Amino acid sequence: MPKGYWIVNNSVRDPDGYEDYKAAAAGPLTRHGARFVVRGGQQTVVEDKAHPRSVVIEFPSYEAALACYDDPDYQAAKAIREGVAEGRLVIVEGYDG
Repeated sequence: MPKGYWIVNNSVRDPDGYEDYKAAAAGPLTRHGARFVVRGGQQTVVEDKAHPRSVVIEFPSYEAALACYDDPDYQAAKAIREGVAEGRLVIVEGYDG
C-alpha cells in the first residue's frame, strides 16, 4: 500500500503562534502515524516561487494522511495555524513502484 504525504509550503508571520500550532498538531499527527521527512531547514527555490518554509510529512497510507487532516483535533490546530501562517498543504499518494 502506498504511503501518504503532506507537502506543505508556508510563510510564518508569528513564530510564537506557530509554536502553539505545532504543539496542538502533535497529538493528531502522532495518532495517525506521521513521520517528518522535511521540517523547515535550508531550501533553494530553482523554479517558480515558494514560501520560505517547506515541510514533508509521511503517513503509513494515503488514507491515514486524509484522516489526520480531517481529525477534529487537527482541525482545531489548523485554526491556530491560519492565524499565524499562510501557504499551501497538498496531500498526495506516494509512489509504490
